[in-house]
Amino acid sequence: MTPNPRATDSPDPPPPPRTTQAPDPASPPVPRRTQCPDSAPSGALRSLLPVLGAHRATVLRTCLAALVDQAALVALVTLAAYTVGTAVTEHRPPAPGTVAVLIGLVLLRALATWREMDLSHDLAYRVLAELRVRVFDGLARSAPARIAGRRSGDLAATALGDVEALEFFYAHAIAQLLASGAVFAVSAAVLAALGPWLLLAVVPAALLLIWSPLVEARGRAERGHRTRSALAELSSETVESVDGLRELLMTGSLNRRRAGLRSAGRRLARAQRAEQSWETGAGAARDLLVVAAVIGVVAAAAHAASAGRLDGAWAPAAMALALGALAPVAESAAALGRAGGLRAAAARVRAAVHAPAGAPASAAPRPVPPGPLGLRLRGVRFGYGGDAVLDGVDLTVRPGETVALVGASGAGKSTCAHLLARYWDPAEGTLELVPPAPAHPVDLRDLAEDDLRAAVSVVGQEAPLFHGTLAENLRLGAPGATADELDAVARICGVDTVADALPDGLDTPVGERGATLSGGQRARVALARGLLSGPRVLVLDETTAHLDHRGDAELARALAADSATRATLVIAHRPATVRRADRIAVLDGGRIVEEGTWDELIRAGGPLTRLFAHEQSPDAVLRESAAPPR
Repeated sequence: MTPNPRATDSPDPPPPPRTTQAPDPASPPVPRRTQCPDSAPSGALRSLLPVLGAHRATVLRTCLAALVDQAALVALVTLAAYTVGTAVTEHRPPAPGTVAVLIGLVLLRALATWREMDLSHDLAYRVLAELRVRVFDGLARSAPARIAGRRSGDLAATALGDVEALEFFYAHAIAQLLASGAVFAVSAAVLAALGPWLLLAVVPAALLLIWSPLVEARGRAERGHRTRSALAELSSETVESVDGLRELLMTGSLNRRRAGLRSAGRRLARAQRAEQSWETGAGAARDLLVVAAVIGVVAAAAHAASAGRLDGAWAPAAMALALGALAPVAESAAALGRAGGLRAAAARVRAAVHAPAGAPASAAPRPVPPGPLGLRLRGVRFGYGGDAVLDGVDLTVRPGETVALVGASGAGKSTCAHLLARYWDPAEGTLELVPPAPAHPVDLRDLAEDDLRAAVSVVGQEAPLFHGTLAENLRLGAPGATADELDAVARICGVDTVADALPDGLDTPVGERGATLSGGQRARVALARGLLSGPRVLVLDETTAHLDHRGDAELARALAADSATRATLVIAHRPATVRRADRIAVLDGGRIVEEGTWDELIRAGGPLTRLFAHEQSPDAVLRESAAPPR
């Protein structure tokens, strides 16, 4: 019997083409290094201000505490200087009321400082916690398009390091800027009342202090970008070195890796040294400017006092008032400068938070039809920004049927799995869940994500495990699964045997990424995790590649006994695995070029036979076809 290439299983006419926005050409794959512009966008920090909207009351209290803190300091030094000036010029001690006020200001300043620090850091850490969740949501929403090819250490640097770096911005910069502006305005008004000429030394100095970090903003952003990039690079190198320590030891490459880490560390040190050296110089320049302004105020006040235009007791008070007004402005200028250096971190966080979804959520989700479900791909076209990987794929998997999808490496088999998981949407065509008649098929794009995950389970070759117990890893897809359901799935996938060999059974920690389990054991756990949610459509993307032939056969028999109504799509390259399928579809050139059973396709001597002939001799393929199924 000759197979019918690209046979159609449904008489329904094809629906009108449904197109979606093609994938971003710049997204998958992404460069190995951190995706960050050479100069961070100027609005990066401003774009992260709206996150404060949920904390308006705390922001207001923080600003009020900062205002009281700075105002109390200015009032304290000014009153103390005036008291000293009065004692010197009038030869009388301060009045008890003045001493009481001074003591009260000291206590008020101490209380306000403590309160401002407490509120500002509470605000900052709450905002950072929210930002981390938003970053994770952005990475999850855009995965794998925006993270494919990016190193885990780079992602960790964004999710943790860059977010943590913004603590200064939220804890200090905002409240300090607002409070400094208010305190300086009041102080300048008092100085103007004492003598308008006093402002000639104070106002230009304040303008220069605020103007300097704005002028140098681009340079600060570039230095900050170099530091953040070097830190992300070192983080990536370190994480990869720790993960691959066993392989480095086995291949004798540890010393070369150490040399690479030292080189990355030196690059980070140079970037940090350049940034800190500039900040130190800028700080010294700000101090000199404040001192020059205070000297100018002293000279002007002394001249006014000698001319009789200013009471002698107010001369030291004017100096203290100028110093008290300019010191917070200088600190605000430093905060502006440091914030400029954080633009690179803010840009990376903003990019993660606002990352577009590879597969946007449906605006009006449809319910999943009840009962068994089949799977149908119609005219599916998709590419990663270049040539099309899939160019009109048509494939149907009926309920209770197992179909093997085969093809050469790079033919697009895993891309089909990714589309079925809705990591991306096809540029053209549809992927549908097909219920029994008379219900109508449902496009995957019309389903809510939770409904899609409950109906379709995609299990890949490298399904990672997390640092937790075996039971916790199994329950990831079905947190509410009962112990009986867990035991049943464990028996089907052979995880019960794995658990029996562990000290605490299913309650045994498996280590980070399942380090205490073999590759075959991790594959069984991943498959059990996918089955625990009770999917009606199961997609296995080289899931059993880590199993030997016996384990593969055992798992296949167990799945077949449990799949009477489930549609199963198996992506595999092992002939024994492919042969067990009810039907085989060969993917080549972005299309299904051949369909049929193993015996039909082998006798035809077409694409399937040629495909496996590359991996083993034609005689071996024929022996495989003649051997009884295992």
